[in-house]
Formats: sequence, C-alpha cells, structure tokens
Amino acid sequence: MPFVKVVKNNAYFKRFQTKFRRRREGRTDYYARTRLVLQDKNKYDSPKYRLVVRISNRKIIVQVIYATLKGDKVLTSAYSTELSKYGVSTGLKNYASAYATGLLVARRLLKQVGLDSAYEGETEATGEYCVTEANEEGSNPFKVILDCGLTRICPGSRLMAVVKGASDGGLYVPHNEKNFAGYSKEDKKFEAEVMQGRITGEHVADYMTEMLDESPEKYQQLFGSKGIEKKNTRVTYGDCGITADGVVSMYEKCFAAIRADPTRTKGAACKVDKKFRNTAKRTHAERKAAIEAKKEELQAAQDALDESSEEDEDDDE
Repeated sequence: MPFVKVVKNNAYFKRFQTKFRRRREGRTDYYARTRLVLQDKNKYDSPKYRLVVRISNRKIIVQVIYATLKGDKVLTSAYSTELSKYGVSTGLKNYASAYATGLLVARRLLKQVGLDSAYEGETEATGEYCVTEANEEGSNPFKVILDCGLTRICPGSRLMAVVKGASDGGLYVPHNEKNFAGYSKEDKKFEAEVMQGRITGEHVADYMTEMLDESPEKYQQLFGSKGIEKKNTRVTYGDCGITADGVVSMYEKCFAAIRADPTRTKGAACKVDKKFRNTAKRTHAERKAAIEAKKEELQAAQDALDESSEEDEDDDE
C-alpha cells in the first residue's frame, strides 16, 4: 500500500488563521482597503477621507468616510432618493442622477466644513475634464479618494459620474478622463460633448424619442403614466409629467437647486408613546390570589357543566 502524505495534520490546524468576517462573506477587499486607509507616518492621526460609492437596485449611495481605530466614521452622505426634493423623482440610478448625487454630497460637505464659498467648482455641467486646484490664499481643497468597493470601473461607469459630480461640486478627487463616457481608447481622445449629454440626460431624451416613434407600446410600458396610487409602484417620467423635451431642463434645474440649498431635510419625527411601561411585577400574595381566582373560575365552569349533564339525563328518563 503506497504511503499517502497527510497535508492537513495537527500542526496545520494549530497555525490556521480565520479570515475576517467580511472577507469570508466576500463583502470587503482588504487588499484594496489597506491601501485606501493607510496614512503617512508624518500625518499620524490625520483623517484620510474616502468617497464611498455604492449602487443598489433602487438608488445610489454616496458617503464621505474616514477610518479610525474603533471603526469607520461617516462625515456626510447623500442618497439619490433625496433628489425628489430638487425635482427628480424617477430615474434615480442613471448617469445624470449619479452626477447629481455626487454634486449634492460635495456641496453638502463643503458647506459643513465652511469651504462652500471658497471652492464653488464648475457652476455649469459642460462635461470638460477638470480637477479642483488650490487657491492662492486660504485653505487647500477638501481631498477625497474614490472607494468603489468590489465594483470594477469600466469606461462610461456611473461611478465616474459620481466622481465628476463631486469634482464639479468643489472637492478634490484625483482622477482622469479615461473612464468617462466619450473617451476613445483607440484615438486616445476625450469628447466632452458626449459626457455633457450623459450628465444632463440627453441620452434618456433621445431614447424616449426613439421609442415613441418606433414602438409606442414599449414607450408606454417604460415611460408612460401608470399611476402611483399603489404602494411600491415604480414612478415613471410620465407619472412626473416629464416628456422627452423636458428631461434636460429637469436635470439642469436640479443642479441649480442643489447649489442653492444642499442641506439635508429632516424627516418627520416618529411619535413615541411615552405612557407605555412594562407591566409591574406582581407580589407573592397577588400571584396566590390570581391562582385562587383561576381555580374558582374553573370550578364554577365544571359545576355548570355537571348540572347541565344531570338535567339532560332527567329529560331522557
């Protein structure tokens, strides 16, 4: 019988180290996170801010986070669902909404730290590549680093739309135009007009016009009014009264409204019934009295049952 080497022997299991929980769940790339979090030694205890972007099935979440020894702390955040305050209630995951969410988190953060007047960014969404530069006098721009998590960045990615919005909002986000919509890898040229069309929603308007001409049934299915009386019903452009001609103006008004007031609106506070109290614990005498009362109730029910059975027997005789 040939000898089989035991690979996982007792020494192997003694030296085995369990991976982090989020690594076992496949939710965190610690190889990338280490490089995003590590700070220079001469900047000890100085926060290193990350622009964390996550895109779900319903919305886009953008947060500015910094790491501490006790865990990550969120400095500020913005959600694409907040765009309804600025006139955009549908299409909360497309390229234009991603740009608007990045612009919202940038203006909100700069107002929070008092740099909104010093760094206004790009007041018009032209699509041109630009990076926020430091002023000759005053504070440096607020620097954040993109944290895309496990998502891979490809040309035309919505993650880069968020970066573009944050950069136009006045934050310093190191990036280049190679992953913007409109960049050609073959020609190595960037067409800002394509990027501007994606930012302002021109591609959505063109698709709406195309569907209206070629397939009115599909247009009605995707963009037509369906009514929002039912709960969890998808809101369409038709429900908001938006046609193909009004898509671009809707997003432009949204950008202007975000710059005018980026503050977060607090929702209605939950009403808590302060009169509620846990039932007080009964004393020994009260528990005995309750038991006796229960016995008497059961005995009375049994006596009534016996009497009814005796009357039935008398009637039969």
